[in-house]
Amino acid sequence: MTKAGTTLAAAPAPARAVRLPRRRGVELSLLVLAVLLSVYGYCAVGLARAGTVPPGAVGYGAGLGVLALFAHVVVRVRAPYADPLPLPIGVLLNGLGLVLIYRLDLETPGDRTAPAQLVWSTLGVGLFIAVVLVLRDHRVLQRYAYVCVVAALVLLALPILFPPVNGARIWIRVAGFSIQPGEFAKVLLAVFFAAYLAANRSALAYTGRRLWRLQFPTGRVLGPILTIWLVSVGVLVLERDLGTSLLFFGLFVVLLYVATGRTGWIAVGLLLAVLGAFAVGRLEPHVGARIEDWLHPFATIEAGQGPNQLSQSLFAFAAGGFLGTGLGLGHSILIGFAAKSDFVLATAGEELGLAGLAGIVLLYALLVERGYRAGLALREPFGRLLAVGLASIVALQVFVIAGGVTGLIPLTGMAMPFLAQGGSSVVTNWAIVALLVRVSDSARSQYDGREAP
Repeated sequence: MTKAGTTLAAAPAPARAVRLPRRRGVELSLLVLAVLLSVYGYCAVGLARAGTVPPGAVGYGAGLGVLALFAHVVVRVRAPYADPLPLPIGVLLNGLGLVLIYRLDLETPGDRTAPAQLVWSTLGVGLFIAVVLVLRDHRVLQRYAYVCVVAALVLLALPILFPPVNGARIWIRVAGFSIQPGEFAKVLLAVFFAAYLAANRSALAYTGRRLWRLQFPTGRVLGPILTIWLVSVGVLVLERDLGTSLLFFGLFVVLLYVATGRTGWIAVGLLLAVLGAFAVGRLEPHVGARIEDWLHPFATIEAGQGPNQLSQSLFAFAAGGFLGTGLGLGHSILIGFAAKSDFVLATAGEELGLAGLAGIVLLYALLVERGYRAGLALREPFGRLLAVGLASIVALQVFVIAGGVTGLIPLTGMAMPFLAQGGSSVVTNWAIVALLVRVSDSARSQYDGREAP
């Protein structure tokens, strides 16, 4: 009360600093669960096939657990505010992929690929640890945008010098060692697209000429990135790697939309995709054959030639039903040589059923969602575009592959992230997870210790 008898308004309480929870205990608990589920799947395959627990179950569980623990310790020390979900999701998907490849190896004693996939997975986790340790700030990558794009184009062009494999020039094979450079190029191109669009987002959105409802930027601004994209896609078309071509096209359109906020780019992208698919389908016999198989998946059966790969995949999904036949009890190996790579999802659908397949898709969806969440939480444009781009790479791959093996769209020959056989793919996907962890740490740490509003 004042001397005049009036009441003073209560002064606002001082804002308190907010300490965000680090949630590393949540991550560790989820990692334990991921390792246990992977070991359970490994044991289930052995019990179904031979009636006993596989002799390597303890070593497999210990190895996977040690790798997960090392990765967790590095994240706890160097990225304490990182999202606790990406690392456990990566471990679970990678562990399940090893189980499915091991299960298919039992049908092909002369072609065992699970040991090699385990080595590649170890290298992938090692790369994850190296990225988290060395890259303290994701914004450093913006300085090397043009180095990344040059390296990406070189990696994309190298397979042209080597003989094709199964109709496509996407592999480098030397002395029994093979690598797929396009897998690494997609991450490098995501860095370049994010850096260039972040630096020129205003010019892309607000300059140039308007045609109907779409604002086209000037050629000086759009020209360089459009040229890089056309060169990369053109090289991939020459190599007949149309799945990666579609991935790069989708990545380019998504990042252009996020950078400018103009939905017209989505419409233009879809129109160009349809026109490009029509032209390539008419001009390239390899692609035309895949489109025919997609339109008429049972034509070879009706002609008395037996089922093709797509029809066998559809049979596998149908045989799985809701709960599946059980790990080790399916027949998806009838698909042929691509059962461990392009069609590994068919094995998951048959032996885990619709319920298990939905769980796998939800894991991918959750990984993508956490990437988008980390990007949207950042204030600076490069990190936002980088996180969205990396998450979109995973989303586009899952859609293209799952759509192909289920008959929704024509087959493209890409590898399912973490699940399918392929060393280059699993290493690259671990690099994507590492970058998402780094970005999410930056997104949350920027608010730590700030005053509450």
